[in-house]
Amino acid sequence: MTEQKFDIIIVGGGPGGYVAAIRAAQLGMKTALVEANHLGGICLNWGCIPTKALLRSSEVHHLFKHADQFGFKVSGLEFDFKKIIERSRGVAKQLSGGVQHLLKKNKVTVIDGYGKLAGKGKLAVEKDGKAVASLSAPHIILATGARARTLPGLEPDGKLIWTYKEAMTPEAMPKSLLVVGSGAIGIEFASFYHNMGADVTVVEVMDRVMPVEDEEISAFARKAFEKQGLKIKTGAKVTRLEKGKDNVTAHIEMGGKVEKVTVDRVILAVGIVGNSENIGLEQSKVKVDRGHIVTNEWLQTDEPGVYAIGDVTGPPWLAHKASHEGVICVEKIKGLNDVHPLDKSNIPGCTYCMPQVASVGLTEKAAKEKGYEVKVGRFPFLGNGKAIALGEPEGLVKTVFDAKTGELLGAHMIGAEVTEMIQGFGIAKTLETTEAELMHTVFPHPTLSEMMHESVLDAYGRAIHF
Repeated sequence: MTEQKFDIIIVGGGPGGYVAAIRAAQLGMKTALVEANHLGGICLNWGCIPTKALLRSSEVHHLFKHADQFGFKVSGLEFDFKKIIERSRGVAKQLSGGVQHLLKKNKVTVIDGYGKLAGKGKLAVEKDGKAVASLSAPHIILATGARARTLPGLEPDGKLIWTYKEAMTPEAMPKSLLVVGSGAIGIEFASFYHNMGADVTVVEVMDRVMPVEDEEISAFARKAFEKQGLKIKTGAKVTRLEKGKDNVTAHIEMGGKVEKVTVDRVILAVGIVGNSENIGLEQSKVKVDRGHIVTNEWLQTDEPGVYAIGDVTGPPWLAHKASHEGVICVEKIKGLNDVHPLDKSNIPGCTYCMPQVASVGLTEKAAKEKGYEVKVGRFPFLGNGKAIALGEPEGLVKTVFDAKTGELLGAHMIGAEVTEMIQGFGIAKTLETTEAELMHTVFPHPTLSEMMHESVLDAYGRAIHF
């Protein structure tokens, strides 16, 4: 087989890989992208995008159920669950096609197959067990992503016990669900199915839901979820899943006691693990720590000419982190002078449940543990005219500042559209903004973003509307 030579090869076409490939091509590098399944990766095909389409449908359903609050009468409300799933898959397909177009437009060579390191600067590509290409390049970027983590005794079977994939494409709407794990993935599915009418129970091994979030936001979220009717069990562990003909009985251990809960289906959302196996790392100097490839700040591994980006390198497991790393990695390889390492404390995180949750930077607790003396500001949605007009008065914006310098250390929000608002604080952190610049920034009225301003003012005892 004739060896094809490139300047750079990217293994994996997810949000890290395809962005890296496009940026490399923009910089004049002869680029190959190897993808074994779908362009756009898990995020576009089975994660971020199709779940948002599902959640949008559940939001519409929720609004119809509460139409009387807005002066409408709705009777005989029904939904076609099959069409809801079809719309979600259609959105994913449309965007995957868009990625294909972008790669073609930028003259990236896309190779359909499974890539594996095959010696210094070499990559072997297979499809269905047969060799389809032999590639070489001085630079190879591994962007192989991650997959759902499984726990012993709680293995998914695709029918009664689901991973995110089955949860996105069910044949029918279950009447009851148990969600194991209350991180972003678990809570989003819990929110979707609950808003569609299922009886949902969430089990979390930690002492609070959404444990990576600020404690105050986490407590607010739990209260909001339980008010809606979600059942939350924290400090709890599923020790056994007993499968019936068309249901599952979960054995849940809490405080030394075991409770049995029988549901139609179980969704496992207990984290993810990097796809670092079977890609040829064994014959290289690349180090792997707990399933994730170890890199330096420039995404270089210990093997010269081999780099890694995105979920396969570890947390935070976010598409926008992967994309940013792809750009940094490629620009450093090209030798650009204005490249900066990624500051992970400036990466926003978003959860698209109801109410939405978004954050960036340090939590109040983490800031104090790092030795900061902090000033904390809060502003409730109830004090905002736009939130009340939208019929979304439940929420909170919280800001954390360094009391000595005024530096914005973190921002944490829960409520309507906070996933769109958080980028304002993301920009502020990137610019190393202090409370003074934020106070002098004019926020438009009437908007939800005014609460961001008020939260900053509150940290310094200057809030106007609360």
